[in-house]
Formats: sequence, C-alpha cells, structure tokens
Amino acid sequence: MTTLLHPLTADEIGVAVAAVRATGRLGEAAHFSTITLDDTRGLTSRQARVIIVPGPEAALVEATVALATASVVAWIEHPGAVPALGFEEAFNAILALHDHAGFRAALAARGITDLTGLQVDPWPTGNFGLAAEEGRRVARCICYYRDQPEDNGYARPIEGLLIHVDMARGEVLEVVDLGISPLPEDPGRYRPEDHAPARVDLRPVSITQPDGVSFTLEGNELRWQRWSLLVSLDPLEGIVLHDVTYDGRSILRRASVNEMVVPYGDPTPGHNWKNAFDVGEWGLGRMANSLQLGCDCLGEIRYLDAVLADQRGRAITLPNAICIHEEDVGILWKHVDLLTGHVEVRRKRRLVVSSIATVGNYDYGFYWYFHLDGSLELEVKLTGILSTKARSTEHREAFAPPIAPGLAAPVHQHLFCARLDMAIDGPRNEVYELNVDPLPLDDDNPLRNGFAPSATRLDSEQQAQRVTDPSRSRSWRIVNPSVTNALGTPVAFTLLAGPSPTLLAAEGSSIAARAAFATKNLWVTPYTPDQRRAAGDFPNQHPGGAGLPAWTAANRGLVDTEVVVWHTFGVTHIPRPEDWPVMPVETCGFQLIPAGFFDRNPALDVPPPDHCH
Repeated sequence: MTTLLHPLTADEIGVAVAAVRATGRLGEAAHFSTITLDDTRGLTSRQARVIIVPGPEAALVEATVALATASVVAWIEHPGAVPALGFEEAFNAILALHDHAGFRAALAARGITDLTGLQVDPWPTGNFGLAAEEGRRVARCICYYRDQPEDNGYARPIEGLLIHVDMARGEVLEVVDLGISPLPEDPGRYRPEDHAPARVDLRPVSITQPDGVSFTLEGNELRWQRWSLLVSLDPLEGIVLHDVTYDGRSILRRASVNEMVVPYGDPTPGHNWKNAFDVGEWGLGRMANSLQLGCDCLGEIRYLDAVLADQRGRAITLPNAICIHEEDVGILWKHVDLLTGHVEVRRKRRLVVSSIATVGNYDYGFYWYFHLDGSLELEVKLTGILSTKARSTEHREAFAPPIAPGLAAPVHQHLFCARLDMAIDGPRNEVYELNVDPLPLDDDNPLRNGFAPSATRLDSEQQAQRVTDPSRSRSWRIVNPSVTNALGTPVAFTLLAGPSPTLLAAEGSSIAARAAFATKNLWVTPYTPDQRRAAGDFPNQHPGGAGLPAWTAANRGLVDTEVVVWHTFGVTHIPRPEDWPVMPVETCGFQLIPAGFFDRNPALDVPPPDHCH
C-alpha cells in the first residue's frame, strides 16, 4: 500500500508550519485551523494542506506544502470564510463573559453572584444575516450552573440568557435577556456514587483470544482475512478509510463522515437559532477521545494514536484515538438438512474500527465493521447528554418534551453525511436505483402476487438526488459495467440505507440553505479533487448554498466516469425521560453489501466452530 496516504507525522507538521511561516506572509496574530495530509488522487509525493487564520477577521488562507522540498506550492485566499471553532478562541469567549458587567448583572438578576459554578458552552452562531456579525468570527454562548463540580451542568440551564461574542477579539457583542425562569433544582448527577447500590447480579463476561488476534497492523495499514485498508484520523472528519480492498480487489478509494448537522426544532426565542455542524464547525477528530481498555473497547485490542496540530501549529499526539478489535456477532450462516439431519453452521465475526468524539453535550461513537462475507457497514452510536432548557410558563411542550422536573429538551435531528469514493473493481462505476414494485395483472401475473425489482441508472447529478423509500425496498447499486462475474452480470455493491429521515427544517430556512445535503439521502457526483465536504469546506457562518447544491447545479453526467456517492442518514430525536440524565445509546447507519461482486457466498471457507456441543 502506498506510503502517500499515511497520516502526517509530527516532523511533517513541523515542516509544513515552518514552510508557510518562511513565506513572510503571516503576521503575529495568525494561527492554524487544521493541518492535514493532502490525499488528492494522483499525487506522486506527500503534501500537507494547511488552513491558516491570518487574523481576527473572517478570512482564511489555504496553503499547500510539498513536504519533500519544504516549499509552498499553492496559496489560496478565502476572504469572508470562517474556520471551525478553535479551542483557544472558545476559551477567550468564556473569559470575555466573566469580565462583562452586563453579563454579570444579568446573572445577578437571577440570584447568581458566585461564578465558580458557571458553565459556558460556546456554540456556532449559524448565519441569520445579522449585520453585527458580518466579517467577525462569532459564537453564541449559553450558560448553565453547577452547585458542585460533579453536578451535571445541563441539569440547570440559565434560561433566557444568550450572549453573542466575537471569539477572535474576546469581545462581547450583545447580551440578550429574554426573561428569567427558575433554575431546576435536581443536579442531574450520573456518577456511580449517586446511584448506589449498584446491581450485583451482572456476572463478568470474558473475551479472550489466547492465540492472538487475526488481523495485522503495520503502522496505519490494516489487514484482516481478505480485507486490506489504511486507517487515519482527520481533525474534522474523524476516521478516514483509504484504499479498501477485498482479496486485492478495490471497493473504496476513500470513505469518511465528511459532514453532519444537528438542527433543533424548538421555534421559541432563545432556542430557534440552534444548529451545529459538528464536523465542519468543531471537528470529530479534534474532539476524539483517548479510548480506554475495558470501557470503550473490550477484548483483545490494538490502538492507533493520532498526530494532530494545535492552533499554534504544534504537533500533539492523541493516544488510543482509534480502537481495532474483533467481535463475535452471532451466526454467519446455517442450514439444517431436514432429510439427513446434518447441520452446518458458521460463526459470524467482524473486524471493528472505531473512535468516539465528545462534541459539547453529545458523544458520538463511529464504528466501521468489516465482515467475513465481504460486506461492510458504518454504525454511529449516539449518547451523552441532551441539550436542555428550563420549563417556563411560556414553555411549548410539543417542541421540547419534559425530561425531568422543571427541565425539558428540544426535539432535534442528527444527520450525518458519508462520502464514499467508490471504486468497485476499478475507478469507473455507475449507480442504479433499485425499487421493488408489484407487477400488474397480466398473463404473467394472474394471481396478482408477483413483485420484482426494477433498476434505473442515475445518469446525471440532478437525477441522482434521491430519498429512501422503505415501502419499495429502495436501495442503490454501484456497478462496474466493464467487469462481469461468472454469471455474466456486472460486479457491484449495494448501498442499503437504514430507516433515515431527511432535514425537517422548512425550505427557505437558514439551516436548509446551509445544510442542503441533508434534504436528500443520496447524491452522486463525478470525482473532483476539490469537492470534499457536503456543505463546503468552510460551513461555519456560511450563508448557504455551498457544497453539493452548488456542484450539482452543473448537472454533470455520471455515466462512464469515476463517481462519488454521498449518503445522508441519521435520526430524529424526540426526547423522553429515559434519556435523562445520560442518554442510552441510539444507533443509525448503513451497509455496503456485495451484489454480484462474488460468484457465490464468499464465506463458504470459514471453518466451522471447534467448540460445538
């Protein structure tokens, strides 16, 4: 596997930073948003993509550094663009609040004079055309109060108080006071000591592999059974899979969750602005956890560290950022021959590549599964703590159901977009939509019980904007028309979508313009190197229209070309009391299954279990 795709090392990050500083174009106020490997197809040497924040204004520079020569080979300015929120700037926003007399007065009116228990959450501000935010890097801050550090901060929202802050300058722009509501009393604690006694009837489960694991890991190159791939952690996208092959046959060039949006449905003042792009406005890799054996991952585990860059351009290592292990997940296949009584059964095992990111109140687990039958899937596990509000007399329960005394949580969605750079047995693929429909009454269907799939090739970008339809068992098949199997049909993989919603915010809303990718479950585009992110490269404070809607307006052809499949999936979360004070895991995701890629079941050679009784 080519070393061109291996993640940047700490030394290479240092080379990239030194190269852009050596241009003399950066002032003292400049800092770095992200420094990542340029994994554009066709490169013959390693390059770094450096996103530079020149100063406090809304402007970015995208520099490309050739690492072998330590030279800047491209320098693109993006006036008006806003980077993902930086940790240092978020901290500056919090400090600005503490020092602001108007903010302290608003707290005092609520009986809060001791700020040691104050929790401030800076949020992306979105874009609602406010003149005061034009040209600035802004956060909207919402506040909570803890009597004790071990309290659940989200249990006691300081309702009706919203603060707009210029993060880059540490300047409070506006303190919006919508009225006082009482703080809920319950601290919402969830630590073990707060819920004693613990259950005593859970016996230990031991997962051992006395002969060791069945996969090999050389650097970031992973091999298991017939699977081969390279795994990395992008600061924004989190886990990225490169050059996924099965038995040497290509399936994916690159796969990642390239964007996600969390829109909130509460239209009341103080909450109607809430939405977040947790990839483009924060970063799943930057928010990734350092995983712990026995807690986040169970069994015989191998880990990958991640090397990222901070705002000063310094390389930092996140240990145990990615967990890799095997799991037994039931039966793979089985049949009982009723004539002879003979039984054949095989156990299903999967390889798991996972990471967990904590973005404010929510925690997201991303699990890529590779199976013995040549299929793969992505499962996202959502947990953490709900975004909350106090239940005032003006509270509208339909939009924010009660979850605890005096406490409610707005209805919201989590919509993820996976970018799948397909290469089924080669780069030139086509996409078909399959629908299963009943057959009409005719000589071939006299009893009216016939039904069959029909396939429609998606020939253009406009035609390829689709939604799921479980009533018709809708799926999408990625086909290589130039390669056939032993039966003479083209090799393919099928994208099986889960029962996923699309964006519920109305057309014409700010979030519908900014997160247009979430209005469809499927988009298909021709591969283009600079079309990387579904909502555009810089969605923070963007007015909308970037990314997929802008690119697909050209209505490019999708026949006999290299295609990228974009799949939006997720959940609509209607909060319930059982989600409090910590939400049990909710899942969503999709599968990619072979459909004529093999000539028969590829898992026939899996050995039978040696411990059947």
